Amino acid sequence: MGSLPSDSLETLSLGSQNPLDPDEFRRQGHMIIDFLADYYKNVESYPVRSQVEPGYLSKRLPESAPNDSESIETILQVVTNDIIPGLTRWQSPNYFAYFPSSGSVAGFLGEMFSTGFNVVGFNWMSSPAATELESIVMNWLGQMLNLPKSFLFSSDDNAGSSGGGVLQGTTCEAILCTLTASRDKMLNKIGRENINKLVVYASDQTHCALQKAAQIAGINPKNFRAIQTSKATEFVLSPDSLQSTISADIDSGLVPLFLCATVGTTSSTAVDPIGPLCEVAKKYGIWVHVDAAYAGSACICPEFRHFIDGVEEADSFSLNAHKWFFTTLDCCCLWVKDSGALVKALSTSPEYLKNKATESKQVIDYKDWQVALSRRFRSMKLWLVLRSYGVANLRSFLRSHVKMAKYFQGFIGMDKRFEIVVPRTFAMVCFRIKPAAIFPQKGENAGEIHMIENQKNDINAKLLESVNASGKIYMTHAVVGGVYMIRFAVGATLTEERHVTSAWKVVQEHTDTLLSELNGNGNTTDPGIMD
Repeated sequence: MGSLPSDSLETLSLGSQNPLDPDEFRRQGHMIIDFLADYYKNVESYPVRSQVEPGYLSKRLPESAPNDSESIETILQVVTNDIIPGLTRWQSPNYFAYFPSSGSVAGFLGEMFSTGFNVVGFNWMSSPAATELESIVMNWLGQMLNLPKSFLFSSDDNAGSSGGGVLQGTTCEAILCTLTASRDKMLNKIGRENINKLVVYASDQTHCALQKAAQIAGINPKNFRAIQTSKATEFVLSPDSLQSTISADIDSGLVPLFLCATVGTTSSTAVDPIGPLCEVAKKYGIWVHVDAAYAGSACICPEFRHFIDGVEEADSFSLNAHKWFFTTLDCCCLWVKDSGALVKALSTSPEYLKNKATESKQVIDYKDWQVALSRRFRSMKLWLVLRSYGVANLRSFLRSHVKMAKYFQGFIGMDKRFEIVVPRTFAMVCFRIKPAAIFPQKGENAGEIHMIENQKNDINAKLLESVNASGKIYMTHAVVGGVYMIRFAVGATLTEERHVTSAWKVVQEHTDTLLSELNGNGNTTDPGIMD
């Protein structure tokens, strides 16, 4: 018998370090669960926004990977010393920035199942449970939202030749897929040589994901319409403005293609009127996508469902379960009326993926509903959230966040130095220091008033940076109608009313200091002195 090659001997010597050894998996897995549990138990002891400087990590970690293996104990110590300081704590109860990325025990455990099984569910055959569970949970959530049946899978249509739902990674992907489907559907009618005539419509408050999708889909940049909104209409897209813009484009020989209406805009949570917009769009065969990335979750509550009235006239609808639905990133829920349009635009059929199940036309191959081929078992996360908490508890969680936002809004209303910039709709409050509070001794002279108006945005920006630099809470900003405002978004799973109260005290303290420095006096602590 001949001797084994040297590389085989090396492989044999590593037997005790099998990368998927069950016993070692159990040992290290328990350690990491304990580590994360302690992290969340003590999460309030850390600054909410990371306080590190750019490039900090390269100064702490080696320039190259280790040649020999390191123990999990050593690695966890590095995580504690070097990684955690560079984290902005999205799950902190004092996190009020951007939109929430609300986690949960069920969401984390669902992620463990998804990662642990590590299936690559590009088609039904590659893992039937991954495909079928996704179809089921998308119907469950669709029913909770009271979506029209045209958006759901029907029992006699398992292959999804009409409507149905799919889990994308993000809203960016959902919009790109629907825009691509609408593009190809239109070009099949008018000829692919006319792609430069296609026009995409949105408001100036629509998420930048649409503009990126239009660029990727080959839409002429000159044909992207960000229709202006105003404070008078609370920054929603006006059907009249849409109509006039479409009419002008048609007169110019262009072809209206796609409209993205938003339920809960990023800047101010404005809600576009879906029904009236669809009424305009449908006259021209425009595909209407409803982006409810943030606010869609709230619509499982009957009192918020009216915000998506008219969705039955739209062509597609999406929300991010990884924002305000206690499911870990990434998990974007997309429903379409015409799944065939997605399949025609996005499908490929190489020889190595052909199989009897696909050829039977009785199964869904989700690879044809998305950009990428490979896909994660995301439905495990959403399934665990739905089963672990149930509809009643999920509604209760969402309502508690809205209640806390109203609570914070009440604080703003009692302090005459502040004002609400746009009406609160869901669980986000947009506010600022009033111009009159910045320079209360001025204002009689028109020139002085103009000066104050020019400086108010800078002062509010300084307030926000001061608050965030403290590490006690974290908020972000937006600019609407030229007005800089601070966004206070409630939605972290661990947030309680006491955290909202503490946050308000932090805002007041930093406002006191800022206004005192500006005015050279210490009389800013009385909230009743400003009009």
